[in-house]
Amino acid sequence: MKKMLKVMMPIAAGALIVSGCNSGGNASSEDYGLSDITFPLEEEVTLKFMTQSSPIAPEDPNDKLILQRMQEETGVKVEWTNYTSDSFVEKRNLAMASGEHPDAIMNAALSDNELLNLAEDGSIIAVEDLIEEHMPNLQAVLEQAPEYKAMMTAPDGHIYSFPWIEELGADKESIHSVDAFPWINQGWLDELGLEVPETTEELKEVLIAFRDNDPAGDGQTIPMSFIINHGGEDLSFLFGSFGLGDNWDHTVVTNDGEVKLTAADEGYKEAMKFFNELYEEGLMDVEAFEQDWNTYLAKGRENRYGLYFTWDKGNITGMNDQYTLMPALEGPDGQKNVARTNGMGFDRAKMVITSANQNLELTAKWIDQLYDPTQSVQNNWGTYGDTEKQNIFEYDEAASMLKHLPLEGTAPVELREETSIGGPLAILDEYYGSVTTKPEDAAWRLDLMKEVMVPDMTADNIYPKVFFPAEDLERLAEVEADLIPYVERKRAEWITNGMVEDEWEEYLAELERLGLSDWLEIKQRGFDQHTEGGA
Repeated sequence: MKKMLKVMMPIAAGALIVSGCNSGGNASSEDYGLSDITFPLEEEVTLKFMTQSSPIAPEDPNDKLILQRMQEETGVKVEWTNYTSDSFVEKRNLAMASGEHPDAIMNAALSDNELLNLAEDGSIIAVEDLIEEHMPNLQAVLEQAPEYKAMMTAPDGHIYSFPWIEELGADKESIHSVDAFPWINQGWLDELGLEVPETTEELKEVLIAFRDNDPAGDGQTIPMSFIINHGGEDLSFLFGSFGLGDNWDHTVVTNDGEVKLTAADEGYKEAMKFFNELYEEGLMDVEAFEQDWNTYLAKGRENRYGLYFTWDKGNITGMNDQYTLMPALEGPDGQKNVARTNGMGFDRAKMVITSANQNLELTAKWIDQLYDPTQSVQNNWGTYGDTEKQNIFEYDEAASMLKHLPLEGTAPVELREETSIGGPLAILDEYYGSVTTKPEDAAWRLDLMKEVMVPDMTADNIYPKVFFPAEDLERLAEVEADLIPYVERKRAEWITNGMVEDEWEEYLAELERLGLSDWLEIKQRGFDQHTEGGA
């Protein structure tokens, strides 16, 4: 699950790991002249890929059992140029600009704009013919879920990349529907004889009780904490008591199909007034406006929070009964809403093939192995049968099924980053119960989503994964470069200084000056075209 990737690790800046030296200095492989390929090959050949991985993963990706098995099953050895995630984008861009192109880039981390620019300058190739001719596993996925083909296809009608697809629940019950779950300290509520709040005013009273009674002891109690403008750790959930609500990209779609910027909504202003009241009462963590993940984590593990926000409490305060999920609160005007995030398990640019590649059929067929259902599950989470590392699965031969093992205290994110390979994959909802089980933590979160969040979700739509034309992408990027930082700066200022009412009209005018109308027009056009296309 995407929010499991919040663990921050110290990384040697610019660290470069090359597994399998490129002795000839060539970034791509020679032409092997292979056709009508079936695996395993009679004689082993080498492809040269660039990738990125976690700093806690093996330096050489080929040390991962998943890739060792793939080499044995295909007869293809991959020579990896592997960068840690902090330096990958810079190194990738340098390689593409220099013309020293590998055969392909896996875990490519390309924006739509970057993808289209690389296609336009001929650095990467269109792959729709390769999919049709050589990739039956991916074709089977697209036949089962044709909406993904539409999302993969660029405005010019070509497909330039291979996607990552991970389904976990559908529509409102998708695991991605809400990032910032609000976790309230049930132990403190019980200790003080309080109930879980149901209104914003009750929340304020509970936080005051936490402040005054100091259940953490020695003045260590923090009634409410968050990391401002930080996705799942932001206090965005609380905006739903005042109107449209808010989410990480400040974009919602009304049930009439109108795209709106949450931060220009009148309810957003009212939420700011309430947050300033909490701040003035000393109910907010004073470090919430500058703390990093590690600081947030450390205080959570010391059980200092009355209320905090994150994707999964297991990563911060542990999988115990101390904290419970707080439902949506009724606001002063009777408003109660859980705003949906515009998230789904889809990344259209997880892997690309460069124009330097002279073994297109071979490369396509190797990538297609990643879309085999059993292979995809391992790519995403990790594997089984490893005698040296903890396994995330056991393989039930009788059922031909991968079954999740108990984690026994291991953080899911760490095991995943050490053993999985990411990259292109597809896990459809139909796979659960036949190809694999659901991860225990995901099944738990899905149940919470259904029971606690979904009943108060008023929006029927999310903003979809629109593939905009290049000119629209450029204008959106231009507007967002100034508009989003301005919105997020004012968010922090208003919580602390309480000037939202005095500054609101000036703020709306500045949003307009920064290009809000253009942004809304492009976003609306993209939504309408996507909806009309039935994607």
